Amino acid sequence: MSHLSILTWRDTLKSYLDRRLLWVFLLGCASGFPWVLIGSNMSGWLKDAGLSRTAIGLFGSVFMLYAINWMWAPLIDRVKLPFLHRVFGQRRSWILLMQVIMLVCTFLIANTQPALNLWLTSALAFCIACASSTQDIAIDAFRIDSFNTNEKTKLPQAAAMSVMGWWTGYSLPGYFAFINADTIGWNGVYYGMTAIVVLLIFFTLSIKEPEPLRDQLQADAESHYATRLNKNKNSALVWISVTLIEPFAEFFRKNGVKTALTLLLFVFLFKIGEAFLGRMSIVFYKEIGFSNEQIGYYSKLFGWAVTLIFTLVGSAINIRFGVIKGLLIGGLAMAGSNLMFALMAQIGPNENLFLATLIVDNFTSAFATIAFVSFLTFLTGRAFSATQYALLASLGNLGRTTLSSFSGSMIDWIEGFTWLQNISWLNPWSFFFILTTLMVIPSLAMLIGLREHFKKISEN
Repeated sequence: MSHLSILTWRDTLKSYLDRRLLWVFLLGCASGFPWVLIGSNMSGWLKDAGLSRTAIGLFGSVFMLYAINWMWAPLIDRVKLPFLHRVFGQRRSWILLMQVIMLVCTFLIANTQPALNLWLTSALAFCIACASSTQDIAIDAFRIDSFNTNEKTKLPQAAAMSVMGWWTGYSLPGYFAFINADTIGWNGVYYGMTAIVVLLIFFTLSIKEPEPLRDQLQADAESHYATRLNKNKNSALVWISVTLIEPFAEFFRKNGVKTALTLLLFVFLFKIGEAFLGRMSIVFYKEIGFSNEQIGYYSKLFGWAVTLIFTLVGSAINIRFGVIKGLLIGGLAMAGSNLMFALMAQIGPNENLFLATLIVDNFTSAFATIAFVSFLTFLTGRAFSATQYALLASLGNLGRTTLSSFSGSMIDWIEGFTWLQNISWLNPWSFFFILTTLMVIPSLAMLIGLREHFKKISEN
């Protein structure tokens, strides 16, 4: 990444004037919004409905779909939706279809009562997670397809706009949800969320489909497999081989089997501590005494503003000094910020400490995420961008989605430690946050071991 360090700060700011980055931002909003629907909003609703921490944590198992969406990502790369593809293009047609599904499910959730019919609410949340995780495949591929292979200097900016969009789609609707939940009720909140899905559909209609070399690259792969298999290029076996085998085979050929497996393990472990913290954050805020309005203002509105600012700062630093250093610094800072939550657990609902914790947490999270998304993009090939990025992102999401579903059970388990009762400066919540801090150590050790391979990828 040494060629990036010669960029001036003025060059960095001017680079954000590219219209394609606006499209990435808008689609980032669409990607972040479903996490409000079945994430923080739902956690607040379930907590107000009287469900236990374990039940709330397990409800998050619907997010497991984000961890396995690589299984159907090849279809997003290769299947062209009838009629929609001709009108909107490969990527946008999939995005629009998934948004229509989310629109219907959000409206139906607005008419449910989780305390009385949790299974129905869970089923609808599962459908939203399925549509959203599929939408993410197409959105990530759209971002990668929008920039040519000779535009590597644009990748940190694209990552920044994607992250800023994600947090905008996640935080602003979440802010309005929490400040109004006590007055209009959670059902009313979800009616409002339905209107936001309509707005996101309008955003998708307003952007332009990228024109990558994907079709030509896939055609070359089909010719290669037709020769190897001694089959006609249009045969079903060739299509299946190129669709289901080649995206993964290419990734392992490019990196080598041993290094590829190590890379996948690193991606899985890097943000696992943040995932456990994030899943229980709303429950934690409520249990130590913060109101819905305070959570909405500090965690959502203020957190959104801070994240946007620090995302721009983080992207500029990554552009000038490299993604690898950004990953290392971001990982260390991300782990350290979790200790501030441990301090909050001891002191209680202090607004000044809440504010300081959110500033530190949003800065470290934004910084680490920019480096992480940029790095995943560097690893992704152009012929099968949807499949390869989905494989990497789903591993990163595995801790954030599936494993973090047990975060509530972990806190309940920690509460059973009798020896904690004899330590005045350590309560179950504090101990939980200390554990999330330690979770980052294995990935940082792997990062140091893989630094030469990272540099090679970045410089090529």
